[in-house]
Amino acid sequence: MLSEESHLSDQELLLAADGELSARDAGRVQSHLAACWACRARKQEIEAAIGEFIRMHRRNFDVQIPPPDGPRALLHAQLARLAEPQRTAAQGTPWRPWFRAAAAAFGFVAVTYVVSHAWPERPAPRSVAVTVPNPSLTPGATVLVSRGEVCRESNTKNKAVPVALRRKVFDEYGIPAAEPSAYEVDYLITPALGGADDIHNLWPQSYTATVWNAQVKDALEDHLRDLVCDGQLDLATAQREIATNWIEAYKKYFHTDQPLRRFR
Repeated sequence: MLSEESHLSDQELLLAADGELSARDAGRVQSHLAACWACRARKQEIEAAIGEFIRMHRRNFDVQIPPPDGPRALLHAQLARLAEPQRTAAQGTPWRPWFRAAAAAFGFVAVTYVVSHAWPERPAPRSVAVTVPNPSLTPGATVLVSRGEVCRESNTKNKAVPVALRRKVFDEYGIPAAEPSAYEVDYLITPALGGADDIHNLWPQSYTATVWNAQVKDALEDHLRDLVCDGQLDLATAQREIATNWIEAYKKYFHTDQPLRRFR
């Protein structure tokens, strides 16, 4: 029977569980486990501790992680910021792996204490310059309406978006802790041009964090409606161009490469 000194260390068992041993060492560990009940039991304890850690992590922390569409939208926003020379893209801070060392040094009790009391929380972004909407989240949506019906409507202002729907839009764009007063949850295609009350037609647009902000887009919406109602522009064309790239539409119909001064 193997002596106490001949048992495998926790470090060896952890490396074996992670598949990080050399082929020679892995073979030695497997041979030892085949003959040693104590080490097999210890290996099961370590694997159970890892499993409990993962379950606790999911239960306690996954609720803080935004939906997968949100981070993708946030990435699109950051890439859009990189494209604008007047602003600097935000940089994230990578997480550092630490569980293996904690588990080897302190065992399961230490790991669960760290999980419960010392897991670093990453602050959610509060002001992200979303310049253009993510087309996978906000492709735009319209209702069946004629040019005459659009132009007979006297109220051209966008409808207020309910608070619950605003929060859902923020969640989808990966900014759940955003300050609502910093954004207009905007209709990509304004209802004044036949835009629908649909989450696929809504996105969070910054009021001030970018030169291409909500006030600039509001000016474009008013201008396009005037062109449509004056018979200079087809309604479907106005809807399509503002949904495809509202910044390019602004440049085209205002004949400028930058927002007009009064909108900055």
